[in-house]
Amino acid sequence: MEYSDIGTVAAWLTEQGLKGASEAELLTGFCDACRERGLPLDRGMALMDTLHPVHEGRAFRWDSQEEIETEFEYGSTSEGPALESWQRSAFYYLWAGEENEVRRRIGFGDPADFAMLDTMQAQGHTDFVAMVHRFAKAGTIGEMDCFFSHFATRHPEGFSDHDLIILRKLVPVLALAIKCIALARIARTIAEVYLGDDAARQVLEGKITRGKSERISAALWFSDLLNYTKISDTAPPEEILPMLNAYSDVVISAIHEAGGDVLKLIGDGVLAIFKADEPADACAASLQAERLLRQKLKALNDERALEERPTTEVYIGLHIGDVFYGNIGSRERLDFTVIGPAVNEVSRIASMCRSVDLNVLMSSEFAATIPANERGALACIGRYALRGVKRAQELYTLDTARIEI
Repeated sequence: MEYSDIGTVAAWLTEQGLKGASEAELLTGFCDACRERGLPLDRGMALMDTLHPVHEGRAFRWDSQEEIETEFEYGSTSEGPALESWQRSAFYYLWAGEENEVRRRIGFGDPADFAMLDTMQAQGHTDFVAMVHRFAKAGTIGEMDCFFSHFATRHPEGFSDHDLIILRKLVPVLALAIKCIALARIARTIAEVYLGDDAARQVLEGKITRGKSERISAALWFSDLLNYTKISDTAPPEEILPMLNAYSDVVISAIHEAGGDVLKLIGDGVLAIFKADEPADACAASLQAERLLRQKLKALNDERALEERPTTEVYIGLHIGDVFYGNIGSRERLDFTVIGPAVNEVSRIASMCRSVDLNVLMSSEFAATIPANERGALACIGRYALRGVKRAQELYTLDTARIEI
């Protein structure tokens, strides 16, 4: 590979990074381009931590001969076998020390003392080099503080000094391109985790102006945990957060699986919306979420009861109406949510569940909108005045909705 090729490959990386090519596409294209120009690459890997509630980071691989998984996400490396594997790697050696590069000429007597090197040696690789490119504090997000990469060759003479010079000049460009894509991925993840999928999409499309909203019709869901205050006052403090997370998980996953969007977590309360072209479809989706929740809730309560841990139930209010959907707040702190009388009404309907000893209640508007084939499962429980709502209205429930305590 000639020095004149460096500019060509760097320009390609820059262009693809600006276009938004995936990390795996960037690594594959980089290795292919280098190999086509005479750099004897046979294996490549890139790895970088991320900011994600589940995954610690993402890794990307390329091989000149084998069909392999080109990208994967990895969990915590802070304990157990994952920690042991991490500590045996060349990347850990670089991360823990001061060097930015480590090389093992495994085909010429150097020790295969890092993880995977013995396997690579058996596969015919002769030379291995690993690099780390560290980020300054201003360029760090969460644990994403450096870019790791390694490259190997099966060439009978290994990497030449010229080959290593080429890699040292080009890998920082690869790192910058992959970091660019990773940052966009992190932005999407943060928005989705804290705002919900639909609100995140709208914010990332540029809808961040304060007061900018649209009027939509949606099925509204508000749920809370039964006796949560009492449980939190009596259960050991170390039980409270795991319990809240466990019950939040079943509620939120049920809503998402049925096509809803969670907009707000208020302590143990959840506000969600279901949107559809036909109002009946939105109501049907929210009822599907309720059914999914009951299945998940039974499994969770059975498991927690066996462990002799506190259990509870979820009560739900359902309503349908017009709301304003958009940005509310100050110039420095905005919330993308829904507002309007219908939002207040659904929360009051949910709070009535405790008074009437039922785990799901719905407004008359919701009951009238659901598909006709599902109305047979409804029962009117009477007319009630809701706190903060001007008019009293009939409330409905499902025949199987009585709370079991």
